[in-house]
Amino acid sequence: MKWMQRLGLVSLFVCLFVVFPTQGKAQAVDDQASLFTAEQIKTLNQLAETLNEKIKGEVFVVTTTTNDDSEETYADEFLRDKVGNNQNGSVFLIDMGQRGYHISTSGNMIDYLTDSRLESLLSDIKDQLSAGSYYEAAKTYLEGATSYVEAGVPGGHYRVDRDTGKITYYKVLTPLEITIALSVAAVISLIVFIWVKSTYQLKRKTYHYAYRQNGTVDLTDRSDQLTRSFVTTRRIPKPSNNNGGGLGGGGSTTHSSGGGSFGGGGGKF
Repeated sequence: MKWMQRLGLVSLFVCLFVVFPTQGKAQAVDDQASLFTAEQIKTLNQLAETLNEKIKGEVFVVTTTTNDDSEETYADEFLRDKVGNNQNGSVFLIDMGQRGYHISTSGNMIDYLTDSRLESLLSDIKDQLSAGSYYEAAKTYLEGATSYVEAGVPGGHYRVDRDTGKITYYKVLTPLEITIALSVAAVISLIVFIWVKSTYQLKRKTYHYAYRQNGTVDLTDRSDQLTRSFVTTRRIPKPSNNNGGGLGGGGSTTHSSGGGSFGGGGGKF
């Protein structure tokens, strides 16, 4: 009888698992304005999941009709609530109440979606939103972001804080630079190995090291004094406020919000 009871419990757990499946990852699409069909949401979620794997983070599409803040503030707060401050991710907001749109970026997405890339992406999105093609705009955001991530961070990339003007440069190694560096390191290592081996290749029976005579150390006092130091700073003018948000080229304009650093840009349609 006991084995029948156990079998019954196992069957019950299986049924519960089938009827109430475990909850998976949060969906990328939050369609509060009901702009998408169920099939479109499914497709957008799939595109987002592909991008999530590439950036090791999370991306979102959100629509709203009830936002009272600026599009930038709403998008930054939405992204921070989802992934936390300075974590990898981005969100595309369609604000139907204010007829505005905004892309907010955080973490490595700030570096992938540079000002010039955002400007190009937002230009296509604006045209689609103005035509009422909301699904196509969301799809453009996800597919465009994916293509830029696959292309990698541009060489000579930097971040510029729009409030302070501070510029931070990032060194990005290209595949060719990595290959050259590894090849040079391998050649140098081989040369050093051969030289050390040929220099210290000794015969065990005939060589004797006078460790008592050679194992002495003479210590002397030495002191260093700092005579002068200096720091050079310069003020960088604030960039103009436009869709891309900043200086163009390989740079990304950032701003602080709620203790985190965000990039992005947007406009009206």
